[in-house]
Amino acid sequence: MLFLLSLSEVWAVLIPLFVMLSVKEMPAYLKPIKIYVWAALLFNLFTDAIDVYFSKHSNSVWLTNNNYLYNIHSIVRYFCYCVFFALLHQPFLVKLKRLIPFISAILVVINFLFSENFFHARTISSRLFATEAGILLFYCLQYFLFKQKEDSVLQKGSDFWIVTGLSIYVAFNFPFFLLYTSLSPTNQSFWWYIHNVTYIILCIFIARAFYVAKN
Repeated sequence: MLFLLSLSEVWAVLIPLFVMLSVKEMPAYLKPIKIYVWAALLFNLFTDAIDVYFSKHSNSVWLTNNNYLYNIHSIVRYFCYCVFFALLHQPFLVKLKRLIPFISAILVVINFLFSENFFHARTISSRLFATEAGILLFYCLQYFLFKQKEDSVLQKGSDFWIVTGLSIYVAFNFPFFLLYTSLSPTNQSFWWYIHNVTYIILCIFIARAFYVAKN
């Protein structure tokens, strides 16, 4: 059971992918989510392949450590969701939402140039993942604040399901990512299982969003 859960980052992505392939047309704001689903499948396949097989059968530094792939995955996910929120065209904190991706990109470059090793670190970047989760949680909160102000009855369209799934994922994982380096290996393993459960939930909600767009 735990082994199956440890591989959920791969098979969970197949849930929204299956629904996505059955949708001929969808709103423009879902296109970055489509890109993310394909990217997530690619990154997760490689990270699990390194963890399960190559780390035990290869001497290559690129095939014994998958942390750099997690870091790239985090960056891609972050910018895909930033584009998603921008395409919603909510007239709420517009200037701030335009500035955040540029400021965060500069901070990421500075961090990995002068502080952390992006490609061959012993662990994932706690700063990167916590920053991603914190900013995306802000995006989610401002989305719901605007929707509450705009609609007397909350409309549960595709955008609602995407943001709800993302909210669950980042809210649960923000403290884990923030404290990651200070956790013991045992606690890290435990929290990764929790992370994988929330990732499954995220993928189910993305699938729901695609299904709503289809219908």
